[in-house]
Amino acid sequence: MPLPCLSCLLFYIMVRVILLSFSPGGFSWWTILCVMTGSIVGVSLGLLCCIYVSTLHENDLWFSNIKVKSRAFLCSMYHIYQVVCVLVFTGLYELIHDNTTESKRTINILQRMNIYQEVFLSILYRILHIQTYLEPIYFYIYTVFALQTVYVISLFITSWLLSDSWLAGALSGVWYILNRVDTTRVEFTISLRENWSIPFFALQVAAITCYLRPQLKPIHQRVVLWLVFVSTFCFCLTWQFNQFVLLVQALIIFTLDCLDFFTVVSLYLMQVLSLLLVWLLQFCNSMILGSLVLSFIVSALFIKHFQTGLKTGGFVIRIGKLALHTLLVLTLTFTINYSAKKILQLKSDEHIFKFIKAKFGLGATRDFDASLYLCEEAFGLLPLDTFERLAGTVLLYPYLCTLSVLFILLLLVALSNLSTNGSGQACREREDRTFRMRPDVAYNLLHTVFFGLLAFSTMRMKYLWTGHMCAFAAFGVCGKEVWSLYLRVLHCNTRTMLSHTLPPSQSLMEEISELRDSCNLPLTLFAGSMQLLAGIKLCTGRVLTNHPHYEDQALRERTRQVYQIYARQSAEEVHKVLGSVGADYIVLEDSICYERRHSRGCRLRDLLDLANGHVGHKQHLQFMPTHTTLVPFK
Repeated sequence: MPLPCLSCLLFYIMVRVILLSFSPGGFSWWTILCVMTGSIVGVSLGLLCCIYVSTLHENDLWFSNIKVKSRAFLCSMYHIYQVVCVLVFTGLYELIHDNTTESKRTINILQRMNIYQEVFLSILYRILHIQTYLEPIYFYIYTVFALQTVYVISLFITSWLLSDSWLAGALSGVWYILNRVDTTRVEFTISLRENWSIPFFALQVAAITCYLRPQLKPIHQRVVLWLVFVSTFCFCLTWQFNQFVLLVQALIIFTLDCLDFFTVVSLYLMQVLSLLLVWLLQFCNSMILGSLVLSFIVSALFIKHFQTGLKTGGFVIRIGKLALHTLLVLTLTFTINYSAKKILQLKSDEHIFKFIKAKFGLGATRDFDASLYLCEEAFGLLPLDTFERLAGTVLLYPYLCTLSVLFILLLLVALSNLSTNGSGQACREREDRTFRMRPDVAYNLLHTVFFGLLAFSTMRMKYLWTGHMCAFAAFGVCGKEVWSLYLRVLHCNTRTMLSHTLPPSQSLMEEISELRDSCNLPLTLFAGSMQLLAGIKLCTGRVLTNHPHYEDQALRERTRQVYQIYARQSAEEVHKVLGSVGADYIVLEDSICYERRHSRGCRLRDLLDLANGHVGHKQHLQFMPTHTTLVPFK
């Protein structure tokens, strides 16, 4: 598997860095034995997770026993682009000049969508000459499942680095598997972009944690910095939401820099270089140049360069300087971003900012796209039953304890840092303090706080948080940092050992052995919604009027026009709209006409009436059984 093989190579290099950083003065047989044992345990847990989700996928869908087209349907629209590259020698040309996806348009798929992973897999599939005994779709899904190995190994390394014990890594891997419902959904949503990107994001966090380790030699820093760049690039290349995730990460780095925990310009540069390389590979996609994260990083570096003496002076003076510094950075960020979008005439991501504005009550919106997001459960608040499940696996309690103690410690250290200037004497004073916090611990603490807040606000983003949550809680249980703090506060000089009993694994064995009935999807039924049109594209290869890739302003407008078939519009107006996009058939869904999934005000027809200005009395429609009707248009 290509991408996992690359990640395993990165894992091998990182293990060598761990070995060197643990024993800077030389190796002992005990150190080598511990590192080898930890490496074997980490890889084994990763493979176990891969086998586990693969078994669940087979049990749930009976994937090996259904028809080829049914398998393709379950892998969604992105898989067809891999098939194009596998079956057609000029596949790349067809992707760059694609006229079979959107009607009356020729688009560059490589520019519009994040499908380089499918392209790379298709090329490797042809090179390996495995067509006779492995179908393309199995090559595809096995790679996605193998990335779960990379994910678990990355969490293993992160907790190992934080705690200096591979037992913490083992605990993080076990917790990740036990909390599978909240840590991943790969077993039933194979082709989601996040299933490709989040493992690389976890690998990047592990690399940053290693980079921030104290007393790391310069040559090791350069190696690990290269790992940060490679993992960041792979993450950005495989997910269209990369800019927003990196923005949160840039805010974490900015906060820790302001609080004088570390000064790492190189991490900013790795983010910028990764985004610019993706920009080139996506044929100068303007959405990347107009991203907030690029504007923020440029502003932060620019203001930092010209605002000298930021870390000098007393406590009050430094607070004032930091407030001014933050204000200048944010002002310049929005100025640069606004100017860039005006120059580039960029509207691809405006729907996201409208959604954020409406979500946090910054003003009512009649915008159709923002309302569509607001009414989806995945973009709502994190359900409370999530915490019940996390508590049931004994993950939530040690996590909250670790988070509370270390956050208080971070505040104390931050106040102490701001009370001293950046002189050499102040640095020596910091080394003599009773309470200290390592840069890698501080980064991971703010990482779990920031992404935890993101998960609370938007349920879909919880998968960026829950995996790291396992690593952070394992560090609190097995690491010396928290326990040394407890003992120091209690004025106790004796060492204690923690015995932790894991939840029984009987439920995992029952889940693996459970065979479920396959959902025999009606492949002969077509629908007008953008979600099922992706299935039509995959199974039939037909041209579409619209599809779910929503990061394009023109496509969002076309989707809104096509959806007028469910709005209060005259037959003439609907005929005109559908004729303009070249539709031959209208596929009506009673599941939309008589929608029961959403309450009034969030049904598709309600959102359309609101966007169209039809704000009269909303009539109650009786719920009816769901079925699909195919209506000839011409």
